[in-house]
Amino acid sequence: MRYCDYCVMPDTRPGIKFGLDEKGKNICSACINHQNKDKIDYKARFKELEALCDKHRRRNGKFEYDCAIAVSGGKDSHFQVHIMKEKLGMNPVLFSVEDNFTMTEAGKKNLRNISEEFGCHLITLKPDIKTQKKVMLKTFEKYGKPTWFLDRLIYSYPFGMALKFNTPLLVYGENVSYEYGGGDAVETPSAKGIFLNGVASDIDLSEFLDDEIKEENLQLFFDPSKDDLEKLEPIYLSYFIKWNSYQNYIFAKKRGFCDLQGEWDRTHTAENFDQVDSVAYIVHAWMKYPKFGHAMSSDYAARFVRYGLLSREEAVQIVKKKDHNLDNRCVEDFCNFVGISKTKFWQIIEKHYNKELFYQNEFGEFKLKNELK
Repeated sequence: MRYCDYCVMPDTRPGIKFGLDEKGKNICSACINHQNKDKIDYKARFKELEALCDKHRRRNGKFEYDCAIAVSGGKDSHFQVHIMKEKLGMNPVLFSVEDNFTMTEAGKKNLRNISEEFGCHLITLKPDIKTQKKVMLKTFEKYGKPTWFLDRLIYSYPFGMALKFNTPLLVYGENVSYEYGGGDAVETPSAKGIFLNGVASDIDLSEFLDDEIKEENLQLFFDPSKDDLEKLEPIYLSYFIKWNSYQNYIFAKKRGFCDLQGEWDRTHTAENFDQVDSVAYIVHAWMKYPKFGHAMSSDYAARFVRYGLLSREEAVQIVKKKDHNLDNRCVEDFCNFVGISKTKFWQIIEKHYNKELFYQNEFGEFKLKNELK
């Protein structure tokens, strides 16, 4: 493993690219892309967004929706709805997926708040719990992807609903690969390639079929067909606006968004405001640690350095203290939902530790061979 000399991101993040700058320092593609934002004329890009909205505005009649927004209820969702409805005067319908895990109090309040604060209809999919449990256990054991079932729906469900509601303009927040490093790191306004970013990349659905799970249980997982994609115009808002997830958080707090302050001090995160909706869901984000040697603390510590909120030295200390330390509350909630013991959970985790990156010390603990410095 080698690490970016500017942030704390390792080169094991899937799809991230590293290079040497003019000083001979390692620099990751996420840092390069962030620096390049200063060269972009965002006023011109916002005018592009206005023109795009004018193209779709009132396309379905005076009282119908003219765009759709994929939301979770989080900080970025609040910001997206603000831009599309209050800044651009669109009439959006909001689509979200409920993960069926134990909701935090913050998560409950935030979903209600985004509808009440901005005056939008919110249509939430509550997935088939029986199928979710079975599929989650399979993808957790085989791929180390405990929430693939949900992540797939988070992408595919808004596409399907946008088609049903005839709202071709479908708004997503940031292009994850471009903002934070990934294989699909092309700066583009179009989100048609969102299924390629690795979070919910395709798995052959036949793997899940058995006596209880039929194809009809998985009908919402399919990629949009080529013809259906041509009917839609999904976009990344981060192309048109200088994206900053911390700034989005500060904005959202002023509009009623709740973080986890006073409710839950998570042991493995560098913040209390990202992915706060439910308890067990963030097991998936931590799974990057055994597989790739970095997790949620690395993700946000790197962003904080890029945003000028932390020095790299401060970020290193946060990552060392927290990145490996999956919160036990997440483990318990996940195990209770799927129906496995904590012993079984950790046995599965152990299978997914990347032996090229980790060794076991005399106590049986997994330690990185090349620790962040």
